[in-house]
Amino acid sequence: MGIRRCKPTSAGRRFITYPDFSEITKEQPYEPLTISIKKRKGRNNQGRITSWLKGGGHRKHYRIIDFKRDKYGVPAKVESIEYDPNRSARIALLKYIDGEYRYIIAPDGLKVGETLMSGTGAEVKPGNSLPLKEIPLGTMIHNIELYPKGGGKLVRSAGGSAQLMAKEGKYAHVKLPSGEVRLISINCMATVGQVSNVEHENVIIGKAGRMRHLGRRPSVRGVAMNPIDHPLGGGEGKASGGRPACSPWGKPEGVKTRKNKRTDKFIIKRRK
Repeated sequence: MGIRRCKPTSAGRRFITYPDFSEITKEQPYEPLTISIKKRKGRNNQGRITSWLKGGGHRKHYRIIDFKRDKYGVPAKVESIEYDPNRSARIALLKYIDGEYRYIIAPDGLKVGETLMSGTGAEVKPGNSLPLKEIPLGTMIHNIELYPKGGGKLVRSAGGSAQLMAKEGKYAHVKLPSGEVRLISINCMATVGQVSNVEHENVIIGKAGRMRHLGRRPSVRGVAMNPIDHPLGGGEGKASGGRPACSPWGKPEGVKTRKNKRTDKFIIKRRK
């Protein structure tokens, strides 16, 4: 894929860029694998906003993705590469030899007509899913399970890839895109290759309306608020704050908020 620039016919289109969607082979999704989801606009079941800056956005159907890849030993043919409005990566529609259809996250370089397989004994090639114990060291992987049969949880966004560094006993050392090295059970499944849509990070949004199409509302700076609304608010004229950047509740920027001590033992090297 590549990046397409627009002619500067207006101020909003001067710097805007789009992916060229050259890898997309089918426009409409496979309907039995789609469901409609209600827009919650960042609100919980009591109607209170718990996730700010969400709202609006284009209407879309959710594509049911097979993160578990649990049809072991059954070959599947790639029917199409499709756009998914719910994620940055492209998705691939697989047709298994028994007639079942499933969506997976498409790896970079996957072509229509290729045959994929998951499970023990599958070939080590992009798109195939294997246990970590059968993947050679140094291989780039994605859609990694944290626990056996739990479904892929790690490295699923566009262009992402982790690297299998070592195997020691019943754990594998996996280097994640953040730089963190983590212990993961060698029985966990992972998909070989890098996630598709590698150029996603180079796309320039270019205008406010495009963020609204994505369902993201504007974010107000703390220094532009009143003192009652933010620790950085208020001041005569334009005040620059006078204290380190923080959240509306006074939590300083950069302070660690991780509280899951139960899994600290699985982290060999932090990302920082």
